[in-house]
Amino acid sequence: MVDSTFAQVGKNLSEAMRILGDGQREPETGPEKWRFSRSSIPGPLQGDGQDVATILHLVHNLIHDEEEEEDMPSQHRMQHVGEQGHMALLGHSLAAYISVLDRERLRKLTTRILSDTTLWLCRLFRYENGSAYFHEDDRDGLVKVCRLVINARYEEYASEGYSVLCSRQPVIYQSASGRSGLGQHLCSQLGLPLSSLCTVPCNTIFGSQHQMDVALLDKLIKEDIETGKLPLLLIANAGTPGAGHTDKLARLKDLCDQYNMWLHVEGVNLATLALGQVTSAIMAASRSDSMTLTPGQWLGLPAVTAVTLYRHEDPALSLAAGLTSSQPVAKLRALPLWLSLQYLGHSGIVQKIRHATALSQQLLQKLKALASIKTSVEDELSSPVVLFRFPQEMSSASSGGSGEGYCAGEKEVLDAFNRWLGEQLLQLVPNSGVDVVELEDEGTCIRFSPLLTAAVLGTQEENIEDLMEKLSELVPVMCSTMCLRQDFREETHRHSPSLTYIEELSWPGLGAVR
Repeated sequence: MVDSTFAQVGKNLSEAMRILGDGQREPETGPEKWRFSRSSIPGPLQGDGQDVATILHLVHNLIHDEEEEEDMPSQHRMQHVGEQGHMALLGHSLAAYISVLDRERLRKLTTRILSDTTLWLCRLFRYENGSAYFHEDDRDGLVKVCRLVINARYEEYASEGYSVLCSRQPVIYQSASGRSGLGQHLCSQLGLPLSSLCTVPCNTIFGSQHQMDVALLDKLIKEDIETGKLPLLLIANAGTPGAGHTDKLARLKDLCDQYNMWLHVEGVNLATLALGQVTSAIMAASRSDSMTLTPGQWLGLPAVTAVTLYRHEDPALSLAAGLTSSQPVAKLRALPLWLSLQYLGHSGIVQKIRHATALSQQLLQKLKALASIKTSVEDELSSPVVLFRFPQEMSSASSGGSGEGYCAGEKEVLDAFNRWLGEQLLQLVPNSGVDVVELEDEGTCIRFSPLLTAAVLGTQEENIEDLMEKLSELVPVMCSTMCLRQDFREETHRHSPSLTYIEELSWPGLGAVR
């Protein structure tokens, strides 16, 4: 027999989602109390209070009022929440209810929820004997891990504080291809100077240009040790934020073991650890000391926490670092994920991740058949992130007839064309989830990373077909424009001095004249 309050929580949530849903808006001819305009002047709090339905309709109108006034396109509206998303939202409602239970019942229930979720995640993502920390900010797990390592490496830290760090400054190493601002955030949260942060360049000659240079890292660590510093922790990527490339995790782990450093791994490619066949490059992440997962993005679960899995034998240090809590309510952060994982089941979780990687392969194979598009992936057989860019090669016309590749400013022009292409594709096929990224070596590229978007947007194979159809329409337009840019420039010079050609590299068109 289900508790009547539990049943009411689920009923209220269903009704709230029905009212807030995009297609459930009350017509303008409906009750006056449900109508709301952004131009209305906020009034005082009403003395008698409002009923639930009235408040929910007000929230709905607040959500959708702006887009109706500005006639915003449909892709900016609230995303559809599927059944597995409903379970995650139910988890937030239940967490609030469970928090009012008596302390002993609350302790037993939260301990079970936390241990179940930790066990399932460790088995799903091949991380044996791990503990889990659930956190809203996906950087917070790494902050807590750093505190754990500082407590472990500096024995007097708990009693002496920051003063013990002065005798031997800790160093945190990160990749030049890592998340922007992550290192600075760590230093800010930990009270460390920015000199404690060492950014390791990526390979320039051998291997991927987005992978950390292991030999150079080894050299930097030796130099820091010689100057009296303490190598503390290394942040590695299993899927860089830009290109989606994976560092040489096995070699990095060996290096960390050699220098007694902690290895932390993050990145979208960690999702593929749940698949039956995993590349050796990704499998090496299971040897790391900690890794941060974002299952909410991968599985399409709204407002679900990130999870940092870690291995450490001293529970006292984990408690001191904030990775574990003695407060039962804090453990309820795992409840939405606990419900969602059970609803999807092992097969459902794997199917969603497999579907996303299959979409990448589908797009890659079709892009390779398009002559004017250059593709870039780390591994053609398994890479879940696809980058592509226009054009495949520079034509002689676009390079001023020289046939020698880029002319002055040509890279900036191509970047402008690719920005325009990415914006057009996203507008025409919003369910594809493509976005524009700026990479140091490649320039502006269009990125397709379905592990981050497909579950949320509901991307299907037909969306990839639509994307290719729109791409085949846009590419000839860009090719023609590129070829005629030089003709336009020359035609403008013929009319000199009545016309002046303006070098506008950021405009994806023929050019500009004054």
